[in-house]
Amino acid sequence: MANSSSSSSSLVISYSLILLNLYAIVSSTSDFNNRYHPMILPLLLSTPNISAHRMPFDGHNSRRHLQNSELPNARMRLFDNLLSNGYYTTRLFIGTPPQEFALIVDTGSTVTYVPCSSCEQCGKHQDPRFQPDLSSTYRPVKCNPSCNCDDEGKQCTYERRYAEMSSSSGVIAEDVISFGNESELKPQRAVFGCENVETGDLYSQLADGIMGLGRGRLSVVDQLVDKGVIGDSFSLCYGGMDVGGGAMVLGQISPPPNMVFSHSNPYRSPYYNIELKELHVAGKPLKLKPKVFDEKHGTVLDSGTTYAYFPEAAFHALKDAIMKEIHHLKQIPGPDPNYHDICFSGAGREVSHLSKVFPEVNMVFGSGQKLSLSPENYLFRHTKVRGAYCLGIFQNGNDLTTLLGGIVVRNTLVTYDRENDKIGFWKTNCSELWKRLQVPVVPASAPALSPSSNRSQEMPPVQAPSSMPFFHPGEIRIGIITFDMLISVNNSNTKPNFTEVAEFIAHELEVDNLQVHMLNFTSTGNNYLVKWAILPAESADYISNTTAMVIIPLCCCSCCIRNWLRFHLLTEVS
Repeated sequence: MANSSSSSSSLVISYSLILLNLYAIVSSTSDFNNRYHPMILPLLLSTPNISAHRMPFDGHNSRRHLQNSELPNARMRLFDNLLSNGYYTTRLFIGTPPQEFALIVDTGSTVTYVPCSSCEQCGKHQDPRFQPDLSSTYRPVKCNPSCNCDDEGKQCTYERRYAEMSSSSGVIAEDVISFGNESELKPQRAVFGCENVETGDLYSQLADGIMGLGRGRLSVVDQLVDKGVIGDSFSLCYGGMDVGGGAMVLGQISPPPNMVFSHSNPYRSPYYNIELKELHVAGKPLKLKPKVFDEKHGTVLDSGTTYAYFPEAAFHALKDAIMKEIHHLKQIPGPDPNYHDICFSGAGREVSHLSKVFPEVNMVFGSGQKLSLSPENYLFRHTKVRGAYCLGIFQNGNDLTTLLGGIVVRNTLVTYDRENDKIGFWKTNCSELWKRLQVPVVPASAPALSPSSNRSQEMPPVQAPSSMPFFHPGEIRIGIITFDMLISVNNSNTKPNFTEVAEFIAHELEVDNLQVHMLNFTSTGNNYLVKWAILPAESADYISNTTAMVIIPLCCCSCCIRNWLRFHLLTEVS
């Protein structure tokens, strides 16, 4: 790199042109459907950096590898983008012929619903609305004494209202639902909601609707169990920070030998609760009242919630204990001025290194068994400062319930064993679990692996900038991104230092230096046309969802590129 004193005549590289090419493997819809076998569902992730969670206003509106058992199960891939939209989704097919929907996986909801073609107030979502007239197997659920009825007294209705002030209402219908060709569970008739009105987040979200996994007669799980087609259990596994993906299994699986269990009381509330007794930070128990995690609904697991919410005393004790263990990091403002997030800079980009600067947290259950939470289980990335992280734990207002969202169970297989009233936790690499679930054996127990060494083969959904085409979840996998850069220098005695340009690109795109390759360049006078490539991280076949979401908007935005290519990376020509 030339010293600025040796080249004083404005020796800068300025941006002129950048062209983006995505070399991707794109599967057609039919190819996507044909990838499924047992009833395991893929999960897709998406979450906003806001302190909101979804709970109903009252109990009446109740909220929104592994061996098979003797009964079949539905295995479904999970798709995600936690920092973008705040939820995990999977694909569900309704009707004959099937109409496809991306539904938020929500253990806190007891009804599955999608927008109906007759909807008077529904937002613009990922897929077209459900059209009953196009399904030969559609049947309305007629008004009866066990349901609320529409104004005409002909069809049953439902309504769900949530604490973040969103709501869904519509009519109840019955049709054939299916889970994709990779599921071993045959299509089944089931009751679902056909939306006529959406408000709040439900109106604005990208996902089509909700897949309710809670306890209740309209729940997908309850309906399949009542039909006797699956065992009374289901499992969720969310991918780690930056990796995403995962899997869902509707039905029973044999638990790994070292799975940690907590009792779950189905009579206490309609939600999935656990017996959390203590929290330890860096091996030290928090000094709290014995019943602090047992108030109101107790400690609730909710896949429809992004972060973790604690009663006031527990929140302050946990926050203070974590901050006490953090050294050499600078506290900075959060990404959104409307929220008082607690954030720190200087931790570095690599998730695998977070345990060196942030403490381990342990949840201790009533049985005395412990579940270890690594930093990715209570942190989220700062969206505006590289190498910065924020605490994903918050005070649950004046509510005494402890609410544990998806962040707490990243890279953890969670089995909701409803038949035996217990919930199991097993640390693993959830982004790779989908492959293991295709093998009919119990995978060897293993600790959770860092995202840097394990990458999902299936790219989660990317919400592209408005100038880019939208790719549906699971349909695209990006293997390489290339772009052309025109560099102009105004001194014939200098040429670009391509090594430092590559390092700078890696820094700005937040990728490893080894992922940035210069393919070739041509020069005419003082102009250099350089072709660059961004490759997947080491040991990965595809570029991760998070990385792609950073690269694509930057490489498509000339004003951004123009600003970050003004630097003195020039080499004197002797």
